[in-house]
Amino acid sequence: MDTPYGSGVLFSVLSWICSACWIVLAVGCIVLPVWFLFRVKFVDKDEQLVVDGLTEQTIINGPRIVALPLLIKSSKKRKVLSLGPMEYCVVKNIISGKQRVETGPKLVWLLPYDVIKKEDGIKEKRTALSLKANEYVRFLDNLTGKVRVEVGEKGCVFPGADEVYADLGGKKKALDLKVFEYVKIQDKQTGKVRTERGEKLVFLGPYEEYLGSKQAAVEVDDETAVLVRNKRSGQQNLFTEKKLFVPTADEEIAEVRKLIKLAEYEACIVRSKTGEEIFYFGKNETERSFFLPPHSELVTLLWSRGRRRERRDLRITKIDLRPMYMSFEFNCRTNDNVELVLEGSFFWEVADLKAMVQFTNDTTGDICNHARSRFIEQVSKVTLQEFMTKFNTIAKEVHEHDESNFYGQRGVKIHSLEVTGYHCAENSTAQILEQIIQETTNRMNRLQQQESENEVQLQQIRGDIEEEKARGELLKIQTDNSNAKSKMEGLAEAERVKSFLADLVKDFPDMDMKTRIGLWSTLRKEDALRAVAKGNAKLYFTPRDANLSIENHDHVHESGSSSWVGGEEST
Repeated sequence: MDTPYGSGVLFSVLSWICSACWIVLAVGCIVLPVWFLFRVKFVDKDEQLVVDGLTEQTIINGPRIVALPLLIKSSKKRKVLSLGPMEYCVVKNIISGKQRVETGPKLVWLLPYDVIKKEDGIKEKRTALSLKANEYVRFLDNLTGKVRVEVGEKGCVFPGADEVYADLGGKKKALDLKVFEYVKIQDKQTGKVRTERGEKLVFLGPYEEYLGSKQAAVEVDDETAVLVRNKRSGQQNLFTEKKLFVPTADEEIAEVRKLIKLAEYEACIVRSKTGEEIFYFGKNETERSFFLPPHSELVTLLWSRGRRRERRDLRITKIDLRPMYMSFEFNCRTNDNVELVLEGSFFWEVADLKAMVQFTNDTTGDICNHARSRFIEQVSKVTLQEFMTKFNTIAKEVHEHDESNFYGQRGVKIHSLEVTGYHCAENSTAQILEQIIQETTNRMNRLQQQESENEVQLQQIRGDIEEEKARGELLKIQTDNSNAKSKMEGLAEAERVKSFLADLVKDFPDMDMKTRIGLWSTLRKEDALRAVAKGNAKLYFTPRDANLSIENHDHVHESGSSSWVGGEEST
């Protein structure tokens, strides 16, 4: 039975149900378009739609309109990778683990579960290699271990899916060999070695490596030879044939040997493989130049050097046989206990090389040490004063009175030994010695000065003597000339007198000799007067000499009253 309360409840329920329906209808009108938009995908030409279903992945390539299934995990669109002509990428399937290489130019359409491996974790696209004519690249397949070699000239070189660069840095340059160069290459797979000789480009094979860098061939000529060891037989050979020498695969250059040339005064020693020492002398034409034979070595002498021969590091391979000087310095002590430092020099030479090598390997050290012993022995016998006056005599005794034959046993000849200087080892003694030397020097200077003055005076006396001798010789010569001249004049005068008297006898036979002589004397006086009258000279004659008679006559000049009376002038 209906009651008013029951009708109200039913109406309320029906109203609630109607309201709910309208609400559901309104929500459906809003949700269905949104759901449609999310379940329908528009895929472009360069896109892929990746749909992750409940059990598998599906790839849908564009262009397409795709309505997604109701039950899926997720979906997403992704851009397809576009590769250029010189680009490639590596694609890996994460389910099978297989990899493949996709090369351009193209779009890379990935398959389900494919991913693109990124280079260095950043780049998906990788650039292919372009090889020049002198370039190559080696790829190592990580699956098989094989090495693939690609040699230029070519472009678009891609590694395989599982390949990596066998060499650090990728592509390599071929080794360019000039005509005089070579290189050795070893195949690491077989162990074989080959030699490549220029002029060419060398490309390495799959398993080959260089044994060192490229080398220059050896120019074998008149002054160069090459010592080669054969690695297969172990033997050494010396090649002297004139050519450009390149070792074979089994050969190794042990040493490039230069021609050993000896001067006329030089010698050297070669030790053979049997230990025998062979001597070569430059004075022998057949031994003047040679190459060192295999298994032989040039003997090196180790001599001491320095004034005290304190360092034994002078290496000698060519011995100079000429006489030479060698200085020395050592200490010794006199009989009055004065320590001196002697300085001097040897003039010596190697007279017998074989004897020298047999007895010593330090020739200079032995010479100086022996001389030092001899000097110590001789200086210890004299005082300082005696040493200062006869140190040269002591040096002569050290050299000439040595009866030990020390130098001769060692093949050495000492020509002379001289002390060039000395000084005291102690400063106080050196000062006293310096004063003594200074006083001695001053005395010698004074003596030298006096000798110089005496020599000057002596030269002056000698000059005066020479001058007087020259003057005496001049007077003698003048006297001789004057006598000769007078003799000639006398002979000429006698001849004139003779001729005059002979003519008078002929013309005046009755005239006596006294008259003839008086006539000649009168004529000679006339000649003398005539000669005197020609000059400014005055000639005085006595009345007797002139044989004149003087008469007194009064004579008056026209111009005055002067007159001569008795030889006197009167006025």
